[in-house]
Amino acid sequence: MSISSDHKPLGKQVTTGSLHVLSPIVELNVGGEMYTTTLSTLKKHPGSKLAEMFTGQPKLRTDSEGRFFIDRPGTYFKYILEYLRSNQVPTQCIQDVYKEALFYDIEPLIKQLEDSPEIFGELVARKQFLARVPNYSENIELMIRIARAEAVASRRSSVIVCVVRTEEDAARCQDALNSLDMDKKSVVKFGPWKAVPSISDLLDCIQMDVEAKGYKISFQPHVAEKGFRFKSHDFFYKFLFTWW
Repeated sequence: MSISSDHKPLGKQVTTGSLHVLSPIVELNVGGEMYTTTLSTLKKHPGSKLAEMFTGQPKLRTDSEGRFFIDRPGTYFKYILEYLRSNQVPTQCIQDVYKEALFYDIEPLIKQLEDSPEIFGELVARKQFLARVPNYSENIELMIRIARAEAVASRRSSVIVCVVRTEEDAARCQDALNSLDMDKKSVVKFGPWKAVPSISDLLDCIQMDVEAKGYKISFQPHVAEKGFRFKSHDFFYKFLFTWW
């Protein structure tokens, strides 16, 4: 799919009177990766954003060699082309190809990728569960802010998380918080929620989503001070951020 740098570019506009006609062979520079394909391949799905780029007057800039330039990751464009050429659904780099399919708005490919176990599990199972956990995304950001604030001149910083699955547990957790000898504003509370996944599942999700932002973390049940009214592992967990 890649072309050599000394190959004469094709796909330039040919001027006929006042009209600009694209060559049926098109050369592309996608994020620095070079591809050669046909205009009909790029326009295979007329409603897609990719087809619109080459419909009528081209809506793309060109590089110094006259190739049409698309400012997207070039590595995954080969999987897009493979699908357009032969309807072959990629089995590698599924998450990344899915992002590109969304960008190019290739609806048939998007739907087929969403049926794959990897995307289905993320979109239908995990994301739908987390959508039922109040303020989940906001709490992830709050955890990170607290950890960063405590990281000055330290190798590690910790964040206490309270996880409650039911309204009853939420009330008990509040009672427990009232007996904690610490700044209650620094405790991040998750839940309650109405869904099958357990507290352990939610803790795994928290770790996954914080690590996806580039942080190195681990967690363990929080061991409370003497005199604490409840078993600390009923609700409280310590997330440890390691900075270096």
